[in-house]
Amino acid sequence: MSVPVSGLFETHLTVSDLSRSVAFYRDVVGLPLALELPERGAAFFWIGGPGEAMLGLWSLGSSPIGLSLHIAFKATREDVLDACDRLRATGVTPLSFFATETTEPSVIGWMPAAAVYFRDPDGHLLEYLAMLDAEPRPDLGILSWSQWQALLGTDRLPVDEITPGPSAPKPTSSDVERRP
Repeated sequence: MSVPVSGLFETHLTVSDLSRSVAFYRDVVGLPLALELPERGAAFFWIGGPGEAMLGLWSLGSSPIGLSLHIAFKATREDVLDACDRLRATGVTPLSFFATETTEPSVIGWMPAAAVYFRDPDGHLLEYLAMLDAEPRPDLGILSWSQWQALLGTDRLPVDEITPGPSAPKPTSSDVERRP
């Protein structure tokens, strides 16, 4: 029998410049620094609060592997809706699910969840994600927040009538399983 998993506790990334990445995750992402070990080329951040979840950063060469990875940070719906403006204010480009510059979150219909993506200084793909209080709609694939809102407002707008915004192609059923 397997051990039940209730969430992600920690994840680790390799970074090319530890002090630059510490500043990015502290000042742009807003994570509190839990511990920095410059002699080991490592830094650790709390996510949520002390003991809830953790992010570890390792200088290249101090970790056994170097990869470009993806992390999704749980956030409130309101914070995800504000994320594009907040990221831009710090000089970071907000991205849609399709990795194009955007001014609004993408909605992943099968979950459903709203998400804004962006890259850290080492190219890792980061995501602010908020689960939405709505029925899953896998038939919609991936769409923009404004398309989702229009759909919820009328509940009669068929997927064929959803016009893709400038930051997203028309959703298809194959988009349901595709992630950046």
